[in-house]
Amino acid sequence: MSEQELPPWLKEQLARLQQLQQNLQAIMMQKQQVELEISETERALEELKKTTPDDVVYKLAGPLMVKSDRDNLIKELEEKKELSNTRTVVLGKQESRVKENLKEVENKINQMMHMAQGGSQSNKFNQPPQ
Repeated sequence: MSEQELPPWLKEQLARLQQLQQNLQAIMMQKQQVELEISETERALEELKKTTPDDVVYKLAGPLMVKSDRDNLIKELEEKKELSNTRTVVLGKQESRVKENLKEVENKINQMMHMAQGGSQSNKFNQPPQ
């Protein structure tokens, strides 16, 4: 069966499936990026906590390294880590929701295809199942 022979209701469901797959991929990439950010922040915090309050520390500000207060820098990094953890939780929930929607659409497509193949293809295939 060519794509031109597909009924509109099936084309619509396939387009929805493709959109959900793209959304899932984007969410998973964002989640991976945030997890990498958390890992880098944790390493920076570990190194900062090895220093004493009297040590001189620097932070990146674009292409420059700027002298910074150790305690303030630790506080900034801990806040950044907390925010990133929250983003990871939110992205995880979005990922779960999209995966559920994907399963529903896949099941619906399979059900439609099964029903269409079960009877007269010319009659049932051109109308969506009830």
